[in-house]
Amino acid sequence: MKSIVLIFMFSAGLVSAQHTMQLPEGQSSPKANLEDVSWIEGHWTGEAFGGVAEEIWSAPMGNSMMFVFRMVNDNKVSFYESGHIQQLDDSIILQLKHFDGNMKGWEEKNETIDFKLVKLEKNKVYFEGLTMEKINGDQMNVWVLIEEDGNQEEILFAYKRVK
Repeated sequence: MKSIVLIFMFSAGLVSAQHTMQLPEGQSSPKANLEDVSWIEGHWTGEAFGGVAEEIWSAPMGNSMMFVFRMVNDNKVSFYESGHIQQLDDSIILQLKHFDGNMKGWEEKNETIDFKLVKLEKNKVYFEGLTMEKINGDQMNVWVLIEEDGNQEEILFAYKRVK
């Protein structure tokens, strides 16, 4: 599973996909603030990679929206993610770290996987290789561009709000 998730580390500008975008080389992220994406807040679950995916997002506070993620396959945690969407000057950035089921980190101590903001719409936010879309108050789609063995594929996480 580690190899599947490490696909997040790809070069900007090399990818053309249906639901995800890349920031053109030399272009800065557009202006945005956390309130623009506050609709992401909540507890979400869905199916992906043959298991159950779960994300919990906080409300904006302290210039960030934090989140935790876990992937469960065969009643066992495959991996976790922890991260945030952070206000960075006059834009936002999504940053995360991966951990295996025993909380052993995948990235180096001071490294994060960074997704720069590409485009913002009312109910949709495009980060590099990751798009989040509000379908309605109880459904959210997250598209993630995955690269493995030179092949690229967008994976859909179709989430429903946990009530």
